[in-house]
Order: sequence, then structure tokens, then C-alpha cells
Amino acid sequence: MTADYDDTRLGRARVTDTPELKSYYQELGAHEAGALWTVANEIEPWYPQPRSVPVLWRYQELRPLVHKALPLVQADDAGRRVVMLVNPQRRELSAAVGLLYTGLQIMGPGESMTAHRHQAAALRFVQEGTGAWTIVDGQKLEVGPRDFAITPNGTWHEHGNESTEAPVIWQDGLDIPLVNALDAGFYEVHPELYQRPGKVVNSSVLSYGGNLLPYGAEKWTRPYSPLLAWPWEPTYQALLDLARAAEGSPYDGVIMEYTNPVTGGSVMPTMGAHIQLLRPGQATAAHRHTGSVVYTVAKGRGSSVIAGQRFDWQQGDIFCVPSWAWHEHANLDEGEDACLFSFNDFPVMRSLAFHREEAYPDHDGHQPVAQSVAQSVAHPVSQPEER
Repeated sequence: MTADYDDTRLGRARVTDTPELKSYYQELGAHEAGALWTVANEIEPWYPQPRSVPVLWRYQELRPLVHKALPLVQADDAGRRVVMLVNPQRRELSAAVGLLYTGLQIMGPGESMTAHRHQAAALRFVQEGTGAWTIVDGQKLEVGPRDFAITPNGTWHEHGNESTEAPVIWQDGLDIPLVNALDAGFYEVHPELYQRPGKVVNSSVLSYGGNLLPYGAEKWTRPYSPLLAWPWEPTYQALLDLARAAEGSPYDGVIMEYTNPVTGGSVMPTMGAHIQLLRPGQATAAHRHTGSVVYTVAKGRGSSVIAGQRFDWQQGDIFCVPSWAWHEHANLDEGEDACLFSFNDFPVMRSLAFHREEAYPDHDGHQPVAQSVAQSVAHPVSQPEER
């Protein structure tokens, strides 16, 4: 710790306990009260102290376990057949990182789930399988591998798999831990159990997916995007086009945000999502920011250094970056690009004026690697000293 972060300096809580003070604390405790100075330095740290640790979940290791749930649990009994991915330091919240939840949902051939709605917002990124669909407030969306879709908070939704041959696995992302931290959770089962979908499938994609605003768009006043799904093919082409036109970010490569086409803002008030491309052999510089991120490898293979640990990844793998943790990415293939899908809580950080970001200042922007992680889940390590 540098002198700037010395808890013994004037301005920090530095009271030395005495027998009289300890007796005083007991008196306060008897009245469900306490002395701020005993916890002030802990609850007001010099800089963010996330409890979450970097974690890598290997898809090829989890995939057979996700499939194993199919015969063990009936969809109607589970509501949603999901294997959740839990950060070892956030188990009490069922969180993957910070206040974000993620899991892998599997739907067998011909299955359909009942409709419900909740306060938490949700998003989907399809890992594998064809035939997946979701109905969001009566609008049926069909999604395939690497497609991205949203289920905004408070919207009725249900899911299913029209394929008669193979299961579908998609990744769920939700802000459930945030909603619960704010004591704002609600959940309802649809009164008819199933919705009656509109006649046009993927109507929001047909209306808003062409980068042009349709007539009547100015009447959209809901706080989330009217476009509910982003197919992979045009998304990947947009990355390729941007890569031809611009150098991109030194920290994230060629990166684009999925946005509300009416406002240009994030797709939902509490969660944003990005897609990024790393050129063959590219290694980005390290940076950090407030806000937690869950990454999914959409294409290719590479590695990321997070808080001094190196994680090697390939398509389908999922990993997380805690708030204020240094991180950088590298494409380990010299001939093919790599793509990362990610979702985050950046809209919350910006709405509350908590957003902060900075570049790693030493070693030409690259962290020293203290540990290379070969196993699926990283063990907790000390955060590098603040700079």
C-alpha cells in the first residue's frame, strides 16, 4: 500500500481501542447501534474492493453436465432447467460476478416452458442448437447459435425448442442479485400459463434491425430497446466492416455495443452488452473500470490476463472480470480473428455517476502474470496493489 492509502493518516478512522471504548461498544450493541469509526475504513475503502474473483468456466467441461440435467429434471418442475455459474466468493448471492447472474439453460427437442415475468431483466446468448424461440410480451423470436436476445424486466416471456432432433443450450444473463440487493424482486406466473404469440415472427428484427428507424418509432417510450434480438450474421459482418474502417480500442480491439435503436443507449436500464473482435495475433493493453463484466467466447481462441492471472479460452467458454480489476485480452491464433460477447452492469454505473476507467500505466500497458489458470475455476487471489 502506498502512502496515499495509509489508514493511519489524518482523515481516516484511526481510533485505538481502550477498555472504556470496548465497554462503550457493548452498550451501543445492546441497542442495535454501533460506532462508525470502527468500520469506516472497511465500508469506505480507498478504491473498490470487489469480493468477486476472476473465474473461467470451460464450456466443454460443463456441457455434459448441462445435458445430464435433461433426464433428471422435468422442465415443468424446474420452471427453467438451468445450470448456474457461481463465483466462489459470491455464492450467497448466486452471482457470477458483482451483482450479475449467469447460467446455461438447456431445452430438449420439442420442449416449451411456461410463461412468467419478474422484476429482473434477462438476456440470452445462444451457445448451440437450432430451433430455439422465446416469446416476449406476445412477440415470438426465433434465435440460433451466437444470436443475442433480451427479455426486459416486467415483460411476460416463455421459451422453447422447436427442433425435433437436438437440445438447445443458451446462456442466460440476469441482474437478479442487483434486484435482490435492492429488495425489489417480484415474480408472476402467466394467468394462462402460455402466451398467444403475434402472427409475425421476429417482428422487432424486421422493424428495427436494418439500422433505419421505422415510422412510429418516436412513440416508443419504454426504458428498453424495442429491438429484442440481434442475429449473429449481420452482427459479425458489422464487426468485420468496422475493422476495415477503424483501428478500434487499444483495450478491447474492435468493439461495438448492442444498442436501443431509438435512443442509441444501452439495450436495458440495468445491463448492457457488447461484441468485440480481436484481429489475428492481437494483444490489447490492460485497463480497468468500475462495473462487472461476463464474457462469452463467440469465436476463436485466446487468453485474458485478469488481476495478474492468465486464463486461456476457446469458443463457448465463459469468464468474468470483477469491477476495478486490471484486464487485457489476446488472440492466440495468427490466422483467424476471435470474438467475445459480453454483458455488464455499465448502465447502472453510468446512471449513478459511478463510472470510472483508467489505463494500466506500466510495462507498456501489460500486467505481469502472477499465475496461469489451467483449471475451470480460479482460486481467490489478492488483488494487485493499487496504483
